[in-house]
Amino acid sequence: MSESVRNAASDAGDHPVVRTGARVGYAASGVLHLLIGWIALRLAWGGGSGSADQSGALAELGSTPVGAVLLWVVTAGFVLLGLWQITELVGADEAKDKVKSLGKAVMYLVLAGTALRIAAGGSSGGGDAQTSSLTGTLMAQPFGRVLVAVVGAVVIGVGIHHVVKGARAKFLEDLRANPGRWITRAGRLGYIAKGIALALVGVFFVVAAVQADPEEAQGLDGALRSVLELPLGSVLLTVVALGIVLYGVYSFGRARYAKV
Repeated sequence: MSESVRNAASDAGDHPVVRTGARVGYAASGVLHLLIGWIALRLAWGGGSGSADQSGALAELGSTPVGAVLLWVVTAGFVLLGLWQITELVGADEAKDKVKSLGKAVMYLVLAGTALRIAAGGSSGGGDAQTSSLTGTLMAQPFGRVLVAVVGAVVIGVGIHHVVKGARAKFLEDLRANPGRWITRAGRLGYIAKGIALALVGVFFVVAAVQADPEEAQGLDGALRSVLELPLGSVLLTVVALGIVLYGVYSFGRARYAKV
C-alpha cells in the first residue's frame, strides 16, 4: 500500500470530527451494553420482555421519550467509529491488526445500520432468527457445516480473548491514560462477562454444525437464555448480566480515555 494512502488514512483518522465521533461511538456502546444487561436482568427474574442483544437494546432505546433523538446520535457515533476503524485498518502494518480493525469496522457499521433502521421506524429484526438464517445460508454452501464450525470456533476464540483481556487488564493498553480504579474494575469484570457470553454463542454454532441443524445456532439473546436452563440459572444469568452492565460502564470510561 502506498505511503500516500497511509498518510491520507492517518489524516482522516486524526480529523476532529472523526475522533469526536469515535468517542461518541464508544459512549453509544456503553448505552447499548447497559440496556442489554438490564434486559438480561429482567429475563433472569422473569420480568419484562425484549431481546437481550444489540437489536433488542436499540429497540428499547427507541421506545424511550427521547429515543428517536438518541438513536440518531447512536447511529452517527457508530458510523464515525466504524470509519475510524477503517483508517486504522489502512494504517496497520501487521495482518492481525488489519483483521481486528476490519472486524470492528464491520461490527460498528452493522450496528449503525440497525440503529438507523429503528430510528426510521423499521423493525429491529430478531437477532436469533437472523443468526439461524445466516447459519442456514452457510450450511447450504459446499463444506457448509465446516464453515459453521469454523465460525463457532472463531467466536469462542474471541470470547476467550475477552476473558483473558479482562483478567489481565490488557484493555488498559487501548487507553491513553489510566481511567482510575473503578473503571478498571468495571473493565475487568465486564470483559470477562462479555467473553463468557460470546463463548456461549460460539458453542451454539459448533453444536449447530455437529447436528447439521441451523436452528441450534443462537445469537446473544439465545445464549443468555440458555443460562437459565442451568442449575441456579437465574443467579448465574444475574452475574453475567451485571458483568455486561459493568462493560457498559467501562465503555463510558473508554469514550473519554481511548486512544483515537
